[in-house]
Amino acid sequence: MHVPLFSSRRDFLRSAGSGFGALALAALSAESDASDGSKIADPLGPKKPHFEPKAKRVIFLFMEGGPSHVDLLDPKPELTRQHGKPLPASFGKVLTPMGTGGNNLLASKRRFKKHGQSGMDFSDWLPHMAKCADDFTLLRACWADGLNHVGSVCQMNTGSILAGRPSLGAWALYGLGSVNRNLPGFVVFTEGSGQVFGGARVWGTGYMPATYQGTHFSSGAHPILNLAPPADVSTARQTDKLGLISELNAIHRRERAGDTELAARQAAYELAFRMQASAPEAVDLTQESDKTKEMYGLNRKETAEFGHRCLLARRLVERGVRFVQIYCGAGSQWDAHADIEGNHTKMCLRADQPSAALIRDLKQRGLLDDTLVIWGGEFGRTPMTEGVSGRDHNPYGFSMLMAGGGVKGGFTHGKTDEFGLNGIEGRAHVHDLHATILHLLGFDHTKLTFFHNGKDERLTDVKGNVVEEILA
Repeated sequence: MHVPLFSSRRDFLRSAGSGFGALALAALSAESDASDGSKIADPLGPKKPHFEPKAKRVIFLFMEGGPSHVDLLDPKPELTRQHGKPLPASFGKVLTPMGTGGNNLLASKRRFKKHGQSGMDFSDWLPHMAKCADDFTLLRACWADGLNHVGSVCQMNTGSILAGRPSLGAWALYGLGSVNRNLPGFVVFTEGSGQVFGGARVWGTGYMPATYQGTHFSSGAHPILNLAPPADVSTARQTDKLGLISELNAIHRRERAGDTELAARQAAYELAFRMQASAPEAVDLTQESDKTKEMYGLNRKETAEFGHRCLLARRLVERGVRFVQIYCGAGSQWDAHADIEGNHTKMCLRADQPSAALIRDLKQRGLLDDTLVIWGGEFGRTPMTEGVSGRDHNPYGFSMLMAGGGVKGGFTHGKTDEFGLNGIEGRAHVHDLHATILHLLGFDHTKLTFFHNGKDERLTDVKGNVVEEILA
């Protein structure tokens, strides 16, 4: 039977050359620690950003499936005038997932109106959000690289259409650390049985330590599964068990210092133990007034589920959670290929009131100024019809909303063409959106890096520019 002389490369370096190999390893490790910050004693300890942030936390309301900007936020009179006609040949060949562009133009049936002192356009599908017009920055010329949901949801979350990179929330937690050690720093809400395209990878950490990944909360009365200990397990018994596990893990890690999964698992156990005392209070909506619950739509079947999660998001950021992401329509329910009217009537009814309530609630509590709220999906929809009454995916020019956290209120940036197909002025790629979000959190996106495979990786890869025009 062959027995290896050394259990690992680190063990070899400790022994080789009377230990001089270990000295070299220690020097290299210290240099790495100083240069990239990826190895720190307390990975979740609060950290200072590069400069004074405008936003201390983020809530991302993700409308999965692709809400139609030309029916919600970007009125196109010319689209109405040319309803039923082919897209002009001057637009060339437009690639869409269900075929090439060139189908007949489909006018919106929605009525648009200018709202607030800013005169921002909202359709009658978003009456509640329209009342918050002067709190929003509207970016009308966003664009992305992916045509389909999996890649596009992945890019809006991680910066790449390919899986395996850290998510936006993970980068925020990595850069800022946590200010409440009894709750996760990054929380993700999905809904019902809907599965987000790409699954947990879109709130994962990729090549970063698993410590920074999002913690999934489910919908319903008990969003944190398996939190309560069995009735016959005392606090003292749990404390002793955690102590023993910690000692065993410490022994195990001595020979495996590069394995972050174990450290993350141990941190998760310890966080879960602390959460048993703090989390039940954080998600207990019985503490909220009937007026607040009604504002979020908890008394209506159509809005109750999304409203419940939006109210929980406010309670979590109030308690120091850095990044909260809430999916509305998990499983691409905004994907209106066949019936834009039926689909968006249902989805807007679900999302509109709770989204507006979150803005109003944060504002009246003095939290909106340093909380960045983002509203949008992975792309928009085409002005051309798919079938009789649907719209295909459109990554070439679509709308996103931001509020609070250092962006201008009542400000519209960018422009799409006369039909709403392509962004033509003030175009903002997903990399630009991410660079701007990190800037509002106090980071130069080119300097918030993580050393991986010999390279300083970043959320925006080698691209991205801050959209300076929207900054307050």
